[in-house]
Amino acid sequence: MTIKPQIRMRKLAVALALLCGAFAQAPAQAQNGVYLCTNANGGRELTDSYRPGCKTLNLPNSIPAPSRARQSGAPRALAAPVSTPTDFPKVDNAQQKARDNDRREILNDELRGEEKKLAEARKEFNGGEPERQGNERNFAKYQERVEMMRDSISRTEKNIEALKREIANIK
Repeated sequence: MTIKPQIRMRKLAVALALLCGAFAQAPAQAQNGVYLCTNANGGRELTDSYRPGCKTLNLPNSIPAPSRARQSGAPRALAAPVSTPTDFPKVDNAQQKARDNDRREILNDELRGEEKKLAEARKEFNGGEPERQGNERNFAKYQERVEMMRDSISRTEKNIEALKREIANIK
């Protein structure tokens, strides 16, 4: 009696594997395209499988099917590098330097503001034990405010790091 449930489980596993395989191949077959076929009576039919006499439809907003070479695992050809068009507006070096200096000045102002904000937040945070406010009789409210302060300090530190990286990237 113990053999029959094992056989049933094996048959179920095999059937499930075959079913999964069939579903896995269905999208691959559908990617071949959409065809408009005319039958012997003159009726038209849309299908995803090609037959002689069918026309391939180019549908708008559709994703093209991958080529057969790509599906077979052939390596992808490298695209040629895109060059800047000759009529693309150019900026002379002096103007670019002025823009970079303006950008650096703006970023430095932001950095000073973030550093000031961080100093104030750390002072108020008081090493993890800020003063309780009058509306914080409930300890959970106090802990929630402390956690929000911790998050704010962390966010401000990350902003400062990002600003410093951005300033360092300016030529």
